[in-house]
Amino acid sequence: MTPEALRSRFAGYARAMADYGSDRVARALADLMAPDAAIRMCHPFGDMRGDAFQATCLAPLHAALPDLERRDLIVMAGTTPADHETGGQHWIGCCGNYMGTFLAPFLDIPPTGQLAHMRYHEFFRFEGDRIVEMQAIWDIPELMMQAGAWPMAPQLGKFLCTPAPMSGDGLAVSGDGQAALEHVVAMLTDLCKFPGNPDPAVMRLDQYWHPRCNWYGPAGIGTGRGISGFRNWHQGPFLRGMPDRKLDAMGDLMSHWLGEGDYVCETGWPNMRLTVTGDGWMGIAPSGREILMRSLDFWRLENGLIRENWVLVDLLDVYRQLGVDVFARLREFNKARVPGSIPLLDWRHA
Repeated sequence: MTPEALRSRFAGYARAMADYGSDRVARALADLMAPDAAIRMCHPFGDMRGDAFQATCLAPLHAALPDLERRDLIVMAGTTPADHETGGQHWIGCCGNYMGTFLAPFLDIPPTGQLAHMRYHEFFRFEGDRIVEMQAIWDIPELMMQAGAWPMAPQLGKFLCTPAPMSGDGLAVSGDGQAALEHVVAMLTDLCKFPGNPDPAVMRLDQYWHPRCNWYGPAGIGTGRGISGFRNWHQGPFLRGMPDRKLDAMGDLMSHWLGEGDYVCETGWPNMRLTVTGDGWMGIAPSGREILMRSLDFWRLENGLIRENWVLVDLLDVYRQLGVDVFARLREFNKARVPGSIPLLDWRHA
């Protein structure tokens, strides 16, 4: 399928989700998604079939945010490169924010009664005109932070509602993305030369990244501005805690890549193998335990350099693999709060 055909096929679901209605979304999913599609969701949802996705994931989110809307920031579509092990697959990658008034608990996160946002990176694989696989990370910790119910270590980077591309063309991505894809792959290749070569210069960050780049990490890590912000608030702690990280195409690790115009995206389930050593990571003591990490990413280039990078990591699954039950901690920290929904009064009758 061409990128245009993929986008056209996906458009009905996107419209239904933009102004969520249960029946409307159910019809769109029945038309688009195979009942036995392999749904790979972030922790705590896990894997399921396509016919369980709405009831298991979307319906609880809608119950918590009754005026739920799905707001795409970036939509990419295309076919994975033929020279890659998973070449020839048709994918759509979406980056955006779920938004709505947070009126009822979601996964035991207490509601705020106010507008809330939760970033998503969702990837959909097509066979013919049907979705047969979905890989998705929702930034659930982002809701925890807005609710003042944070159960993990303080994040180092800035917390914000993740913005759309500053170029304003995230919903109109098009064109040959081969050069952009090669740039991002070369950047990642050089990143992995350290610490085998202990000189940080071997990563050549200034050859790949714009001096005013923004690195939009998940809640728990946060956003960094410029190369120094990226190094201080994410890369340095990450490499000190897990210096042996290995990327995709190794054993059971695998990524799917798309390049389109100035944009690149990657989905991997999982796509990194790491061992938590050194001084640990994100406040977690070093355990010497090997973990697998899921990371779903988008990059935008400007004048041949990476200007923006949207990154979601399934941090809740990382904590799970290290023996930390984040949701148990969430319940303990917030057990004195009054449970239940928040009734918002109509001002005319207040």
